[in-house]
Amino acid sequence: MTAADALSRVFAALADPTRRDMVARLSAGDATVGQLAEPYRMTLQAVYKHLKVLEDAGVVSRPAGPQPRPVRLEAEVFDLMDTWIERYRREAEERYRRLDAVLAEMDEKEHGT
Repeated sequence: MTAADALSRVFAALADPTRRDMVARLSAGDATVGQLAEPYRMTLQAVYKHLKVLEDAGVVSRPAGPQPRPVRLEAEVFDLMDTWIERYRREAEERYRRLDAVLAEMDEKEHGT
């Protein structure tokens, strides 16, 4: 899978507010599926479906072994997102700097300073 494909899967997985909430809760520490399911008014099967999407995107993992298995946030996936976001943030900042320079030049011409 390419980095672009991986990034698309992560963003798609995080598009759902329930999955974003699960990720936010897992940022405080590992949790079992039962613990993750507690605040939601949905079946355990629905929670497992959400976790499967997050697992397939590499956002969370569950080690092999007997139940209950902890769900763990895979923080490295956020490095991929951060790299992508940072690239476009830098490009946007550069455009704003160029715009600021043009506006300053126009202001100088207008006011003769």
